[in-house]
Amino acid sequence: MDIFVEQSAQARLITAEDQEVPVSATLRYSADDPLAVFVDFPPEATLEGGEVTWTFARSLLDQGLRAPAGHGDVQIWPHGRTRTVLEFHSPQGLALLQFPTSALRRFLLRTYTVVPAGQEDVAAVVERGLSALFGGV
Repeated sequence: MDIFVEQSAQARLITAEDQEVPVSATLRYSADDPLAVFVDFPPEATLEGGEVTWTFARSLLDQGLRAPAGHGDVQIWPHGRTRTVLEFHSPQGLALLQFPTSALRRFLLRTYTVVPAGQEDVAAVVERGLSALFGGV
């Protein structure tokens, strides 16, 4: 049986005009995919007009709450004492969001109650990935 953690969070989307637009998001974690966290954005918060989910390493979120972390599509860093910035890059553009650090930290701690850091079953994750890649062969 899979164990989930799900938490709503309010963020601020920073626009190209340096304005802050409130955006709701859902943070998710699944013991079935213990290395990853998911951030879901509703259709009204996306350029495509459909729900968008970003997936990245749980360890990246942990690192980014303390110091700048990440390269490429997802980067995370503290912004002052109460905010954390998540920067998402895609072919459609860039999204820069500020989340309350307390909300991200609370979510991360909840994930560690499900699967403690360092206790992830990496072999099972790799096997599921290979099975999906090769069609269950």
